Amino acid sequence: MDLKNLISSTKTIKVEHPELEGFIVDLQYIPREKLRKIADRATTQKFSKKTHQPEESIDNARFLEMYVEELIKGWTGLKYKYLPELLPVDLEVVESEDSELEFTVDNAITLMRNSTNFDSWISSIVGDVANFNKSS
Repeated sequence: MDLKNLISSTKTIKVEHPELEGFIVDLQYIPREKLRKIADRATTQKFSKKTHQPEESIDNARFLEMYVEELIKGWTGLKYKYLPELLPVDLEVVESEDSELEFTVDNAITLMRNSTNFDSWISSIVGDVANFNKSS
């Protein structure tokens, strides 16, 4: 049997944030090959006036958007009252701090872009392949 036939590229896990009770994020495993394709799509070439050669540079904002879209498949339990633990927010406009922030890809991108705490936690989960091999 070939190893490539055993690799699961659609494995999704549910992970609860250790400090935010009931906040559960659905994360999908991203194989290295798919991650490389995301990086390639986020890479642009520009002509360098110094070297007179084309130079590649990665558009970090575009990479993050595509990465989050592939990685975070949903969440539940993210109450507005939890947000100040993740990033600076103004909750005065929220009707109830116990209500939940809806999952959208845009909300996930905003959270990853602006919360070092959230980004670090997600990175630690996806950086350990054992998390995707646990029996559900």
